[in-house]
Amino acid sequence: MPTMASVLEDPTLERHFKGHTDAVTCTDFNPNRKQLASGSVDKSLMIWNLAPKARAFRYVGHQDLITGVQFSPSGHLVATSSKDRTVRLWTPTMKGESTVFKAHTAPVRSVAFSHDGQRLVTASDDKSVKVWSVHRQCFVYSLTQHTNWVRCARFSPDGRLVASCGDDRTVRLWDTSTKHCINCFTDSAESATFVGFNSSGTCIASSGADSSLKIWDLRTNKLIQQYQVHSAGINSFSFHPSNNFLISGSSDTTVKILDLVEGRLIYTLHGHTGAVMTVTFSRSGDQFASGGADGQVLMWRTNFDRMSYQDVLQQHSRRATPDPAPHLTDIHPRTPHLHRQQPSGIQISPAVTDTQSIDPDVIEFGQAVHSTTLLNGRTHLTPTQAAANGHLSNGLSARNGASSGVGGWTGDESTGRAKSGASVWTGGGRREEEDEDEEEEEEERGQTYPLEVLSAPPSSLDSTLRHIVKQLDILTQTVSVLEERLTLTEDKLKECLLNQSQILKDVQSGERSQETDESPVHFT
Repeated sequence: MPTMASVLEDPTLERHFKGHTDAVTCTDFNPNRKQLASGSVDKSLMIWNLAPKARAFRYVGHQDLITGVQFSPSGHLVATSSKDRTVRLWTPTMKGESTVFKAHTAPVRSVAFSHDGQRLVTASDDKSVKVWSVHRQCFVYSLTQHTNWVRCARFSPDGRLVASCGDDRTVRLWDTSTKHCINCFTDSAESATFVGFNSSGTCIASSGADSSLKIWDLRTNKLIQQYQVHSAGINSFSFHPSNNFLISGSSDTTVKILDLVEGRLIYTLHGHTGAVMTVTFSRSGDQFASGGADGQVLMWRTNFDRMSYQDVLQQHSRRATPDPAPHLTDIHPRTPHLHRQQPSGIQISPAVTDTQSIDPDVIEFGQAVHSTTLLNGRTHLTPTQAAANGHLSNGLSARNGASSGVGGWTGDESTGRAKSGASVWTGGGRREEEDEDEEEEEEERGQTYPLEVLSAPPSSLDSTLRHIVKQLDILTQTVSVLEERLTLTEDKLKECLLNQSQILKDVQSGERSQETDESPVHFT
C-alpha cells in the first residue's frame, strides 16, 4: 500500500463519533459549522456539537428507522424522514421540539430543504414525491409519475427544479412551477439509489445499485461522465462546493473521492468495518462525514482541495506507486465514457490516528406525554428531557467502572479511553498524564463536569423511569388513535345528518307536489 503523503494533500480522519446503537443511515453538517447531525436504524437523531468536550444531543420520536436528515439553510431546523411514514422538523436545542408531517402512505426515503429554506421535498415508497411548506407546516403538492419506490429527491439550487430517482430505474426532472416531468433519464441498469445537483445547478448525478455513478449536463441533457469505481452498490454521494470533486459511499465498505475535472479516482478511504451508508461534504467543503453499518460517524478533513491538481500530481509522482495518467477523453468537449477502477489509486489507511476525538456526553430527549393534533395532519410535540431522569451517558462513566448503554461503547478502565476501530491510541500512560493535565487545567479555570455526569443513577431507578416512559408512550399512542377514531365518527355523524336532512327535504317537496295535484279544479 502506498505510504501516506503530506497532510496538505491527503484527506485525514479528524474525529469519530460513537453513540448510535445501530447502522448510521444519513448525515448532514449545520451551515454554522458547529454541529453535525446523523440518523440511524436505532430510530434516533443525534446532534454532535463539534466544539471540544461539548455534549451531544439524542432526539427520540420516530417509531421506525430514520432514512434522511438535513439542516435548514439557516441551521435553526433539522428535517428527518423515516420508515414510519412521517417527516419531522426538529429544533436542535435543549428544548428539542418537533413537528410531525403526515401525508405519505408508505416509508419516506429522503428529505431535503430548498435553498431558501421555505420548502421541503420528500421521496417515498408510495411512488410519489411530495413538496411541503415549512412556514405553513403543511403538504402542498405531489409529483407522481414514478412506477416504483422513489429513493431520493432534491431541489436544484435555484429551486425551479426537482430531481428524483427510484427503483423504476429512472431519474426524473420536474418543473416546480408547472409540476410536470420535463425530462427522464433511463440509462440505469438497476435501481437508482441517490440523486443530487452540483452547486451551480448545471449538472445532476445519480448512483445505482449496480455500483455506477453517472453525471448529466442539464444544458445539453447528455451524459458526460460515468464512473465504475466501486465493487458494490453506491448508497450516497456528495458534490464538493467547488464542483471539482465528488465523494461516494458504497456497500463495499469504502469511501471514494473523484476528481471531476480530470475524471478520475484519486482516493479510496477505508475507515468503516461495514457498508458505508452516507457521505456528505460540509457547506464550506473543508470537511466531510461518513456513516456506516458499523454505527460510526467519521469526520474527515478534506485537505486535497488546498493545492492545485498539478501540484498534487507532481508530489504523487514521488510515491511508491504513482497515480495513473488522467483520461484524455475528459478534456473538453467531453464525451461519455466509462472509468474503470484503478488498482493503483491512493489508499488511505484506516488506522489514521484520530487525535481530537473524546467521548461526548449524550443528553437524551424522549417523546412528550401530551401531543396536540394540529391542522394539515401534523402533530406538535414537546419532548421530555430524559436527562432530568438520569438518561445521561458519557465517556467518564467508564472511569467509575460503569458502561454506557446509551452511547453504545465501552471504556478502557486502565486508560479511560474509548475503544474504536478507526482510532488507535499508543501509550496508555501518556494518555493518563494528558487526562490528568486536562483535569488540572479545568480545575484552574473553574470548569467542572455536571454532578449527574460523574455519578450515575441507581439501575433500579433508571429501569423504573424507562418503564414509565414506555407506558406514557403507549398511552400517547392510544390517545392519538382514539382522537382519530373520534374524528372519523364525527365525520360519519355529520354525513348521516346531512343525508337525513336531504331526505326530509325530498319528502316535504314530494308531499307538496301531491297536494297541488289533488287540489279541485273549478270551471266557469
